Amino acid sequence: MTVGPIAGLVLAAGESRRMGQDKALLEYQGRPFLEVILGNLREAGISRVVVVLGHNADRISKAVRVGDAEVVINLDYRLGQTSSLQAGLRALDLAEVSGVVLCLVDHPAASVAVMRELQNAFRQTVATVVIPVHQQRRGHPVLISQMLFKELLALDPAQGANTVIHKYRSATYLMEVDDAGVLLDIDEPGDYQNLRQRV
Repeated sequence: MTVGPIAGLVLAAGESRRMGQDKALLEYQGRPFLEVILGNLREAGISRVVVVLGHNADRISKAVRVGDAEVVINLDYRLGQTSSLQAGLRALDLAEVSGVVLCLVDHPAASVAVMRELQNAFRQTVATVVIPVHQQRRGHPVLISQMLFKELLALDPAQGANTVIHKYRSATYLMEVDDAGVLLDIDEPGDYQNLRQRV
């Protein structure tokens, strides 16, 4: 089976309540989180990228160099992450995309190598979902096949994407990686301090 283009989708619409400031603008490796993720996607060979903004969208879009990424504003971001995922999927030409590397803005530490490995694993296995695993723990980003797009778009915003993903456990490929960065979820100030110490 021939696998077509793989797109990138970055969700950065949340209110960052626990952090107390916009996570998209927190600095990692000398750049805002969002800029780091976009740069890694490009370096991993992903040319079509959609970024979903919501809370403080204007401020973030002015502060971050998004390059040729398409910015989508989710006015319903308060409904939760699923609403942002759906907004991003709608912006893509779904008929021409075989899958998306789904990145969350609070996971900035996943390397370019991991993003490349996700694509390679998807092309080789044609799995419905590819999830990076480090020391038996699942991380991010994940690669989702276009086979799931219709079901994801049909979800009620109150339902998480895992509602769909769990249905396809038997068709999910768990990809072992050496990069502990896939596990780093920056939700609170303490998480951010740990990330800065890691750098």
